[in-house]
Amino acid sequence: MSPSSHFVAVILTGAAVTAFAANSLLCRLALHDGGMDPVGFTVIRLCSAALALAIILRFRRGDHTATRAGSWLSAVWLFGYAFAFSYAYIALETGTGALLLFGAVQVTMISIGLLTGERPRAQEWFGLVLALAGLVYLLLPGANAPSWLPAASMVGAGIAWGLYSLRGRGATDPGAATCGNFVRTVPMAIVVGLIFAAQFHTTTNALLAALASGAIASGLGYVLWYAALRYLTATRAAIVQLLSPVLATLAGVAVLDETLTSRILIAAVAGFTGVILAATARKHSS
Repeated sequence: MSPSSHFVAVILTGAAVTAFAANSLLCRLALHDGGMDPVGFTVIRLCSAALALAIILRFRRGDHTATRAGSWLSAVWLFGYAFAFSYAYIALETGTGALLLFGAVQVTMISIGLLTGERPRAQEWFGLVLALAGLVYLLLPGANAPSWLPAASMVGAGIAWGLYSLRGRGATDPGAATCGNFVRTVPMAIVVGLIFAAQFHTTTNALLAALASGAIASGLGYVLWYAALRYLTATRAAIVQLLSPVLATLAGVAVLDETLTSRILIAAVAGFTGVILAATARKHSS
């Protein structure tokens, strides 16, 4: 990879992971204390992302065909991730949920990477272990054993997200592909939304958080992620996502006035160091 391509990869990956962290924060704000039901949140999130991306691409390109990009299989993985995540989020402790989600993502993406011929170097494995150790140190202490159904749902969300991410590595037009995938989730979301319409409730703040999660953190964030994936192996793509819960925790300190502790700082250092080690390892295979 040339120096200029490496710089682009770092910028795109950093922006995408920051968007993931913002999504966690917005999800927490929307679903906190029952401000919005998980189905309603997900319907609004998916539909607002599809609408925002379609409008942006329409005015930027004047192209009506952009929404036809992507695929139904990618849309199914995206839809499955979004609903499974929202359902599990309100039933699991934050730490337990994050560990289950990102553990499933790691296993899915790294396993498929190995099956398709990737051979991570020792430095990448060490970076993965260090980043995971930081995440466990941050989130696991004090977590209670989760109920099996929400736990299974969060693991399913992680698998779906891993598969969605892997399919994005072949996207030649990240914006159009992401837009098309979100547009395809809309009919699925509407059907599920109608089934659970009686449970819908929201507050103004929760509604605004859901709209921001969809239009900005999900829509634009996933475009950045699909763009970044062109520069990343499956292993590295899996590892860099471990920064998301760390960044979300730091954002909670900055935005929600949560306490900055030594545990957060140690986990952040471990996470960033692990990702840097993995990202700077000499490329062995792609």
